[in-house]
Amino acid sequence: MREFIVEADGGSRGNPGPAGFGAVVIDAATGETLVERAEYLGVVTNNVAEYRGLLAGLRAAHDLDPAATVHVRMDSKLVVEQMSGRWKIKHPDMKPLAAEAARVFPPGRVTYEWIPREQNKAADRLANEAMDAGVSGETGYSARRELPGGGVAEAGGSVVGGAAGTGADMGAGTAEAYADADADTDAAGGTAGAGTARASTNTAAGTGKAAVSVTAVPGGAAVDVTAGAAKAGADVKAARSVAAPSAGWGAPDLGAPATFVLLRHGETPLTPQKRFSGSGGTDPALSAAGREQAERAGAALARRGTIQHIVSSPLARTRETAAIVAAHLGLDVTVEDGLRETDFGAWEGLTFAEVRERHPDDLNAWLADTEARPTGGGESFAETAVRIAAVRDELTAAHAGRTVLLVTHVTPIKTFVRLALGAPPESLFRMELSAASVSAIAYYADGNASVRLLNDTSHLRA
Repeated sequence: MREFIVEADGGSRGNPGPAGFGAVVIDAATGETLVERAEYLGVVTNNVAEYRGLLAGLRAAHDLDPAATVHVRMDSKLVVEQMSGRWKIKHPDMKPLAAEAARVFPPGRVTYEWIPREQNKAADRLANEAMDAGVSGETGYSARRELPGGGVAEAGGSVVGGAAGTGADMGAGTAEAYADADADTDAAGGTAGAGTARASTNTAAGTGKAAVSVTAVPGGAAVDVTAGAAKAGADVKAARSVAAPSAGWGAPDLGAPATFVLLRHGETPLTPQKRFSGSGGTDPALSAAGREQAERAGAALARRGTIQHIVSSPLARTRETAAIVAAHLGLDVTVEDGLRETDFGAWEGLTFAEVRERHPDDLNAWLADTEARPTGGGESFAETAVRIAAVRDELTAAHAGRTVLLVTHVTPIKTFVRLALGAPPESLFRMELSAASVSAIAYYADGNASVRLLNDTSHLRA
């Protein structure tokens, strides 16, 4: 029985943005490249482009020999884990593509392996060629190269649609399974071990997911979720090399990224009590401790000197934090409703234990399913993810090359990070965000992202 290796990749410059895929079919016995395929997809997300690359590679292998076995190698952890059956597929754009890919060959004839980006250069090159062609105006670009027997290259064809997604392909996760989504307490069993975290976020740096490094909160529990872990030492090095956010983060060939510095608001009276505090409750203001935290955060950001604009959630605690920081930076504040905290319905103001006592079935459902809503018709984490992805896309388009401070809440910040990583829902349990802590994400012109979870509270100490 013949065996093929399929290497595939996809990318989106904007996520969603101009996108394309590349796929290569290799003879496993000889190492000879047999087929190359690439196509410009129009405006879709990274994940859609990656799945389209997989589908093209599998179809090309099937055309060569429908009785063959196939080993797929991709640098998309999301696609590999979902197609291997280890991660659930919830996003409506992903489900039909995954189902279609699973039907190309009979079950059991295709295996999947994650590889670092540097080992997927051929498919990456083809995907970028397709995106370059689309950006330059070749909206019908496709290429098919059958290499045996002298080779044939065809260009042309029609754009394949591919539904534009939000980037929230796996929902927002069971993110806030702790006593107070705004107080950051792990009341649903505590934070998982670092080994699990590494497995959840082992994505190659610069593949449209992210390099990630987490620094411990002073006096808090450190969780090491450095991307790449043992399988990708190069990615660990890349993650650790990410500097403080500045206009110079971008690679020379990509230009400066849009960099979001994510600041969680200071404490409110509910924070130390570990109570649910979302967008549907009493909208508490900062406590005296929270105002002091905001002052220190503002002074620290002023010393860094890289913030060019400030955007705040509309809730009182974030607007107050943003105003204090803005006074240090000499900047105005823009309010963005999409940055608000999740609405926790009837749970607002309650502790986790009180919710467990009063609404046990609703709480269990909420912890098990990202589409479940809190009692009383609050907001699901899947809905939060769609909202945050839309805000992300609007702000990255409006602030290319700039560094913007987003003053927001626990759930939005964790969702920004999870979407940048392409990580599974449970990854949100591996993140800790103290009051007035700082994280950052840089979004590049090709749709890639670098994440820095500074969780830096050093500015809060006297």
